Amino acid sequence: MTSSSSSCYRDPPSIATGKTLLTHSVTQAAEALIAGKLVAFPTETVYGLGADATRDAAVAQVFAAKGRPRFNPLIVHVPSLEDAVALGEFSPEASELAKLFWPGPLTLVVPRRKGCPVSLLASAGMPSLAIRVPKHPLAQALLKAVRLPVVAPSANPSGRISPTTAAHVEAGLGSKVSVILDGGPSAIGLESTIVGFLDGRARLLRPGGLARAEIESALGHRLGVGGDAKKPSAPGQLESHYAPRARLRLNARGAKKGEAYLAFGAAYPDAAFNLSPAGDLTEAAANLFRLLHEIDATGVKAIAVAPIPGEGLGEAINDRLTRAAAPRSQVK
Repeated sequence: MTSSSSSCYRDPPSIATGKTLLTHSVTQAAEALIAGKLVAFPTETVYGLGADATRDAAVAQVFAAKGRPRFNPLIVHVPSLEDAVALGEFSPEASELAKLFWPGPLTLVVPRRKGCPVSLLASAGMPSLAIRVPKHPLAQALLKAVRLPVVAPSANPSGRISPTTAAHVEAGLGSKVSVILDGGPSAIGLESTIVGFLDGRARLLRPGGLARAEIESALGHRLGVGGDAKKPSAPGQLESHYAPRARLRLNARGAKKGEAYLAFGAAYPDAAFNLSPAGDLTEAAANLFRLLHEIDATGVKAIAVAPIPGEGLGEAINDRLTRAAAPRSQVK
């Protein structure tokens, strides 16, 4: 792995909250990870729940803290393509996407390289590995400091709303996390797009913070479709996921009695919660989980959600909303 972090991130003030340390210090977060502890850290997509990917016990802690089913694989985070190639086998197309979009909100699922040190728990025993190079400067500094691959699913209870701030992590996981590295609000606000390369063809396994059209333009052809809610090959494929406590009603033109309304666009100037008054899908993506957290905190029992266009990042937004509105049998 690549070496040391930038000194500009060292040793700012930290606050102990219960058994959790809330800090801006990469040094403190790196020391905890190396010691086998759980560390929540910011990425440009959402906050991740990090653990040393090479230790079975550390990876098992992630599943336990989240209440995540062990058949649901995790994403491994590394600081560079060079580090990723040491773990997985990249086809020419996978390498091309990595060169174009890393660091950034893209995860690639590739065959594990022989001798890969990542725990098999991370890939749910499958011969594949989901790998990402995040762009957030604190994530980069942390990964360079630990010099280890780090598993990092979203830092929230399994099936619930993903966290886009350190406060969301603390509210959702509390003292189950040793350290929370606070890097402010996540810029993109949706998890990474996942593309798989396991059968010779690029397949979209999860829409996310990088639009399908950009990937297809880079490849010069359409992506195949993959994913099975009962046997996921990548994170985010369970039928019920990303759910607030309140029930969701989608494609609603207004709220019924007892519902909060999550609006989109200029047609709702008086809405208390609007994903984007300007109708901007990038802004809507960044606001989605934050506003779901805020509405849930009011104690309302139901949320009506305005129609969201399906193009660009709208595909990922609608994917999250559809899973959030699904029957809750899989939500812990």
